[in-house]
Amino acid sequence: MNYINLTKFRDRSWRLCNIIPGDETWIYHRQIHRKSTNASWVGEDELPTTIVRRGKFEPKNLFSVFFKSNGPTLTHTVDEGKTIDHNYYIENCLNSVVKEIWKQRKSAGTKGIKLLRDNAIPHIQSDVTNYLTEEGIIIISHPPYSPDIAPCDYWLNDYIKRNLTDQLDEKSLTRAVSKVMKKIPKKEFKKTFDKLLERMELCINNHGDY
Repeated sequence: MNYINLTKFRDRSWRLCNIIPGDETWIYHRQIHRKSTNASWVGEDELPTTIVRRGKFEPKNLFSVFFKSNGPTLTHTVDEGKTIDHNYYIENCLNSVVKEIWKQRKSAGTKGIKLLRDNAIPHIQSDVTNYLTEEGIIIISHPPYSPDIAPCDYWLNDYIKRNLTDQLDEKSLTRAVSKVMKKIPKKEFKKTFDKLLERMELCINNHGDY
């Protein structure tokens, strides 16, 4: 699967600028840095720094994010209390992605566009596949349980969370996430897509064990 995808990129039958990765991620209102960022030197007579742990019921929101090599395509806050099933995914995420594509590419529209998503049930349901096919969007096959070749997993989700500050509520969190997305330098998006090809190649060379 990775070999076929990589070959299409290498022979230029597929272009990185036409790829749109998309995924969901939970983001808490209160930000706690990773243990590595909390590390510090402690003197002999000093107490170690207290590491704050997250409460079980801290407020959080689910976001659906899509992007291209030149910047964000969609940042959607999932309605509180809602779960993403295939209908919600089509109506609130994919519809908006398609509209944004046409806005950015008035003459070409969805021609040549390819969606890279994982194998979560709402993403691969038959109605979703049919919708994307009708819109002229190609689905890139993705190996199951492969976050290391999913740009949202190996880069974007963590990037957003590292650059957030504490937020009071859902509205302020939504604004903050959108602001972070818009401020990401274009070269970072481009670098991430180049890294995708490197990771695909690494996966192939190691027979999926990497």
